[in-house]
Amino acid sequence: MKIYTRTGDSGDTGLFDGTRVSKSDPRVSAYGDVDELNAWLGLARASFGDSDAADGTLAGMLAQIQHDLFALGSRLADPSHRIADRVTRAAITQDDIVRLEHWIDELEKELPPLRRFILPGGSSAGAALHVARTVCRRAERAMVGLASLDPELLVYVNRVSDLLFVMARAANQRHGSPEVEW
Repeated sequence: MKIYTRTGDSGDTGLFDGTRVSKSDPRVSAYGDVDELNAWLGLARASFGDSDAADGTLAGMLAQIQHDLFALGSRLADPSHRIADRVTRAAITQDDIVRLEHWIDELEKELPPLRRFILPGGSSAGAALHVARTVCRRAERAMVGLASLDPELLVYVNRVSDLLFVMARAANQRHGSPEVEW
């Protein structure tokens, strides 16, 4: 299989139901934002280096989220729900949302309480996670206006952005990078 198909050379692309839409279509933009988020999470994972090697918790969480984001992107590219019922890998469920909330709660136990806003930055991994959080918020905004969107997809992305903020703080704390208050 060749990586290029030439089917999008005129500025359109195909959704999973066979519909051809402009590459500027809001649905394509939304799953493009999710794809960008996934790439930023890959950069964040690579930024950990050996700092997360002892237990792998943050890197492991990011790997699971990256798998979930592929499922979420496929659901966004499937407005007619043609694959959702047949492909269990494409499912995002309440259990996935609960898992994110559990991770947030566990990470927050090791962090000092926030008293002020903090500036994004810190270690390489922390800074990459802060960028990923902002891309996640953009993906969420893009998803809000889509028709036939499963509600759990929006909730999932909202929780991911919360988790990324907490993960950035945890990565910075583990690296010894102080938080800069605003």
